Amino acid sequence: MSPCCTIKSNLIEVVVNIRSEFSNENVKLFTYNSLRSATSNFHPSNRIGAGGFGVVYRGVLRDGTQVAIKKLSAESKQGSNEFLTEIDMISNIRHTNLVELIGCCVEDSHRALVYEYLENNSLASVLLSSRSKHIALDWPTRAAICLGTASAVAFLHYEAVLHIVHRDIKASNILLDRNFHPKIGDFRLAKLFPDNVTHISTRVAGTFGYLALEYTLLGQLTKKADVYSFGVLLLEIISGKSSSKAAFGVEFMLLLEWTWKLKEEDRLLDIVDPELSQYPEEEVLRFIKVV
Repeated sequence: MSPCCTIKSNLIEVVVNIRSEFSNENVKLFTYNSLRSATSNFHPSNRIGAGGFGVVYRGVLRDGTQVAIKKLSAESKQGSNEFLTEIDMISNIRHTNLVELIGCCVEDSHRALVYEYLENNSLASVLLSSRSKHIALDWPTRAAICLGTASAVAFLHYEAVLHIVHRDIKASNILLDRNFHPKIGDFRLAKLFPDNVTHISTRVAGTFGYLALEYTLLGQLTKKADVYSFGVLLLEIISGKSSSKAAFGVEFMLLLEWTWKLKEEDRLLDIVDPELSQYPEEEVLRFIKVV
């Protein structure tokens, strides 16, 4: 059997197994034509994002439901494992701060994941993007995003039936609904984490600027990798600056380095986004010191 046929066979087998396991239809199977129709043949005007192994489109199903459709590249073979991982990880978990997987499409060479649609796209788009997409967020909104994300991470680590380490907590994977309620998405790199295991040796995966040093150097994954990434995310939300793109001071420090320097100089509040003209200083300091 050719590699392409093997991939297709494996995909179909896994999706069928998932469908039979979750009889409450947590995972709905969509035809490729139905997704083409929902997105006006994946028209560029419906494109709302791009990332690991594919492009995300806004779509409208026949019943009027708005959805986000992640269409994986047909040319890429490397996305198959990540595609299966994402289905397997989130098809049977529900949390108010996790993006809901509605269904998937496995048809010929076409692979797609169908998610609930979140009106305000990602935190990266809203807070860290160019001025054309930027939306001003006050402190209560930012604090709620921090707390909601923390709740989801805690759920994955300690409450999910099979504990999960996400491995890619970052601003572009924090999606926001119309009320800026945060939901973690993109589970293609996630790993199951048994209770009795202290770490997992694995290839390093994630995003520059969010990776814990011990994970990067040793390839030993623990829940602390997500906690570190979440800490960096907190600093981005407070400062309004990207951890991987912005440079600070004459030494051109990264965000985390700059924060440590400010801590040593007892001027942590200098990291706060200038757009935040009003904020509770003690509360903001508590958030920063969590990092």
